[in-house]
Amino acid sequence: RTALINWLYAKANGGRFILRFDDTDTERSREEYVEAIRADLAWLGIVPDEEARQTHRLSRYDEAAEKLKKAARLYPAYETAEELERKRMRQRARRLPPVYDRAALQLSDEDKAALEAEGRQPHWRFLLESEPVAWEDGVRGHQTIDMSSLSDPVLIRENGTFLYTFTSIVDDIDMGVTHIIRGEDHVTNTGVQIGIFRALGVEAPRFAHHNLLVDAKGEALSKRLGSLSIQGLREAGYEPQAVAALAVLIGTSLPVEPVRDISELAEHFDLSAISRSPARFDPAELDGLNARTVHGYSYRDVMGRLAVMGADGGETLWDAVSQNLGKLGDAGYWCATVTGTDIPPLPEDIDLTGDDRTYLKAALAALPPEPWDGETWKAWTDGLKQATGRKGRGLFMPLRVALTGRSSGPEMAALLPLIGNSRTADRLRAHAA
Repeated sequence: RTALINWLYAKANGGRFILRFDDTDTERSREEYVEAIRADLAWLGIVPDEEARQTHRLSRYDEAAEKLKKAARLYPAYETAEELERKRMRQRARRLPPVYDRAALQLSDEDKAALEAEGRQPHWRFLLESEPVAWEDGVRGHQTIDMSSLSDPVLIRENGTFLYTFTSIVDDIDMGVTHIIRGEDHVTNTGVQIGIFRALGVEAPRFAHHNLLVDAKGEALSKRLGSLSIQGLREAGYEPQAVAALAVLIGTSLPVEPVRDISELAEHFDLSAISRSPARFDPAELDGLNARTVHGYSYRDVMGRLAVMGADGGETLWDAVSQNLGKLGDAGYWCATVTGTDIPPLPEDIDLTGDDRTYLKAALAALPPEPWDGETWKAWTDGLKQATGRKGRGLFMPLRVALTGRSSGPEMAALLPLIGNSRTADRLRAHAA
């Protein structure tokens, strides 16, 4: 969602979208993750204008870190994770905020040498200034962070690798980044990063923090909720522009409407439309938007995809069934229904009675001769109504389930000529037995 919003903002404002892989954490960075991100973005229609990997820029980070060290804004600290946790526990017991006490600043050169002789390697912390940091946020308006309430952030790990907090700033400077849009869970981090920008002698970019997704109950939506991953949605048969439209438009003042492609979203995208309240994600809303997206396709829009699925029954079939599809893949069922020779099984919630089966025998006997057209269904069922006295659901439902295996779906007047006399007779005969 964040990538979509950044891409749309860049396109709407004549900018460039940079895809940057923050891969300095070698334990958590794998090439398959890189390929998965590329595939997800490509499916959504996002083509980066530039791509960069942080592991290719390590010498530049060394240079920037050295600048901060010389300015006494980056200092070594030697506490272990266990020692830091004990400090935090003591602070909590005294009802104090668990903020790093800067004890490392009191170490002499001899103290540092002794610690390193024990085998300890330092991590490096950025010395925050005590004054509040303020900025005009593109979504949230005026923001102020009290830096005195925060711990000096670690920018370099004990093993010498850099943290995202630092590397992203150096990249932003070198790549000329002007706007950064991310989730509101980064607001405090932004205050820290603005301080680092200033320490490096550079004006910070413009920041905007969008609202976060919550589920239908208002609870936090995990970033790694399996079925809601882009790959999961793709494999489930959702349309990319439906996923993109919902991700961008929920939690805004803009209406959630289908789009032909994501470039349409860029035409109307406006950061000021993003609400400060959480964006509530309801799977049912995605289902509905996806269906409306599919309903907007012409046969020419989808004929190639239908052919790949083995579901291309021609334009007449598409016109007959398209408005009843929730997903494009559902067309496969209806293609098999009108072209296949198998007898569709009855729906699990439908049980034909003895009277229903007798009725199907009468319907078989009353089948009109071909050719069939859009009027055949009405003529056939009108005759059955007169002959059997059936009406409403009792008249139509046994025929629908026998011929299609579904209790609902496209108009039977459109389907019947496509199913044809021979298949219709075979199915009535099978279910009347």
